[in-house]
Amino acid sequence: MAETERRNTRQRRAVEDVLRHTDDFISAQDLHATLRGAGDSIGLATVYRTLSTLAEDERVDVLRTQEGEARYRLCSTDDHHHHLVCRDCGHTVEIEGPAVEEWAERTASTHGFTAVSHTLEVFGRCASCTAAGVAAVTGATADVVADAVPSAEPRAGEPAAARGRDAEARHAGR
Repeated sequence: MAETERRNTRQRRAVEDVLRHTDDFISAQDLHATLRGAGDSIGLATVYRTLSTLAEDERVDVLRTQEGEARYRLCSTDDHHHHLVCRDCGHTVEIEGPAVEEWAERTASTHGFTAVSHTLEVFGRCASCTAAGVAAVTGATADVVADAVPSAEPRAGEPAAARGRDAEARHAGR
């Protein structure tokens, strides 16, 4: 993380509080709307500045959607990681990618690059959205289809990198 010590302002605390209670990535506009809906008078420009500072300090992950929109989420780990992102509901799973790390270093070295950094986001459809989509097409109930769709949820003993968020929590209220 960056060594710069930042002032812990009311606005920064408010932005971080929303992020702490948000499981998946959120846009600056949606975060601003959440704050305004809760009665906070924070301005959109302040939200953007705060998110930018948090990103600089490596306290938030920044994800660019396929449409180019920046979305933010508090980092759940200080370690370098990548993301699997559901393009339908936004559910995100943090993953490790040792093969990607080795490939990036090897490729950079081959071309004479040093001090290499990279980001990687993999977009797809989560098991719950796949089940819901199949159910809509076939007329089956989503819970019946879900039993036939491989789950992304970890099994006991799987490494932490494979752990996603609880399916009920990520789809609550959707």
